[in-house]
Amino acid sequence: MMADDGPSARVNFRSALRAAFRAALESLAADGGVAIAAHEMPGLLEQVRETADAKFGDYSGTMAMALAKRAGKKPRDVAVEIIRRLEAAPGYGTLFQPPGDPVGPGFINVRVQDSALAAAVGRAVADERLGVALVVKPRTVVVDFSSPNVAKPMHVGHIRSTVIGDAIARILRFRGHHVITDNHLGDWGTQFGMILWGWKHCRDDAAFAADPTAELGRLYRLVRKVADAKPEELAADPAAGALAAQHPAAGSEVLAETAKLHEGDPENRALWERFMPVCRGEIDRIYRRLHVTFDHTLGESFFQPLLAATVDDLVAKGLARESRGAIGIFLGGEDDPPLLIRKADGAFLYATTDLATIQWRLEHWKPDRMLYVVDHRQSQHFEQVFEAARRWGVDGVADVDLVHVAFGTVLGEDGKPFKTRAGDTVGLEALLDEGVDRAAAVVGTDDEGRAGMTAEDRRHVAETVGIGAIKYADLSQNRTTDYVFSFDKMLQLTGNTAAYMQYAVARVEGIFTKGAVDRGQLRRDCRGVLVSDPKERALALELLRFGEALEDVEADSRPNVLTAWLYDLAGCYSTFYDALPVLKAEGADRDSRLAVCDLTGRVLRRGLELLGIGTVEKM
Repeated sequence: MMADDGPSARVNFRSALRAAFRAALESLAADGGVAIAAHEMPGLLEQVRETADAKFGDYSGTMAMALAKRAGKKPRDVAVEIIRRLEAAPGYGTLFQPPGDPVGPGFINVRVQDSALAAAVGRAVADERLGVALVVKPRTVVVDFSSPNVAKPMHVGHIRSTVIGDAIARILRFRGHHVITDNHLGDWGTQFGMILWGWKHCRDDAAFAADPTAELGRLYRLVRKVADAKPEELAADPAAGALAAQHPAAGSEVLAETAKLHEGDPENRALWERFMPVCRGEIDRIYRRLHVTFDHTLGESFFQPLLAATVDDLVAKGLARESRGAIGIFLGGEDDPPLLIRKADGAFLYATTDLATIQWRLEHWKPDRMLYVVDHRQSQHFEQVFEAARRWGVDGVADVDLVHVAFGTVLGEDGKPFKTRAGDTVGLEALLDEGVDRAAAVVGTDDEGRAGMTAEDRRHVAETVGIGAIKYADLSQNRTTDYVFSFDKMLQLTGNTAAYMQYAVARVEGIFTKGAVDRGQLRRDCRGVLVSDPKERALALELLRFGEALEDVEADSRPNVLTAWLYDLAGCYSTFYDALPVLKAEGADRDSRLAVCDLTGRVLRRGLELLGIGTVEKM
């Protein structure tokens, strides 16, 4: 494996071109051609992007239009000045062809040298990192994701935070950052008060002995209805209605049970310690099926001992004060609602825990960034918490990026939040089971391509394809939008689905099985590839944009950028493979095309792996 600091060991062509454009723009500004402030440069360089049509080149810079207005010149004239300096930038000519004249109103189009492209792909074939360079300045990033309330069964609403957070963490790690993942479990809130109250008033000991998880889930659902006391829910559930009639003060009694737990009541604490392994075991089993792991699982209970001191410090510093018996942080005017950190009854809130957690993480992990992968409905909460943390002035908070990675809602095909036919929230495990069952129906027949698969093979394929379909369908959406959940669409072998991508990987594997090719030897012998045919060149260039796609994911925490790129890569490969012979080619053509096929399969596999999605040898 070549070192990152070796000469052109791993080339990110877009980054190299942006560096050349930076030198050209700095030269133009120094000569008085146009004024460019230092803070504007990153935005200008962002305008160096891939061209939409290969006939115009591989990359295009569009900043001449924006700069021309301030310079009082025509965009084409500014573009000509940039081009003249671009060609003189260090290393430009080694990697890129001369840009030629500006196109249209001032587009600067650039094409990669075929020799540089062929050599870079040859190095990527032999590289464990597939040609993707590590970041120059690694950062310590905390990714806070999933975070279910452990006393409740996980449901479809948990899928987004879990798979988006996991994918972001995997991608940041691969890019070279030091990533710390934390599952900030809700293991100390009112939901436990509901279970404690239910345990004392309406538990079924036999049911608990047979299936502790199911019984605790039943108690939570039942007591929530009783405590909320909504007439329509009580009318629809006779058991809840009867219990509510017997215990009209159940809502306040639940809060009292929660308060007793927080105050260290021996009975409630013992019950909590008895229930926690059951609750944790259930969610850990779901995580194993999803192939999701965490570096830390520090729930609300971990930070409970810090909350009183957090409130006292905020009050002492004049940032929080009493309001109607509660304690709040007033971030806006007097008429704006405060960020409450302690209720009038002495109970702490999510904001209190979040502030204590920020302080603890800064002290112990010293991160540069903290990403909170939580749905968009919590946007105002995090805006307030982040602002409160900055005003609090915890050591290091001024230098850390606090980012809410928001996401939309999972909808049913009726356009409403995804529910069962009975109107209940869809359980996550039931969702995974159905995905696997539907995938089994797709891979369960002995059609061409599936011959020779054992029953165990098919179960493995069904699990991989079914769960991969659910995860990919979520990750392929722009995270900030809602999306409609449809098993029929996500299991199709066409279009941008996990099944299509997994099939693309299996298709590549089939080439090497059929040709009995020694892939290790192929990689060791590769010194470059041929890019004389346009389809060869297009695939070679697309393969080397893997690092660019990952760079773009990091920039805005959007895994759908990677799914879109992988889909484009699979399409590019299909065009290449359908048009050009591989196993039947001869000599250098055969070696080159096999090397490109090998790299394509590895990149597709690694890309899916970074999304947390498995692949199979056959489908």
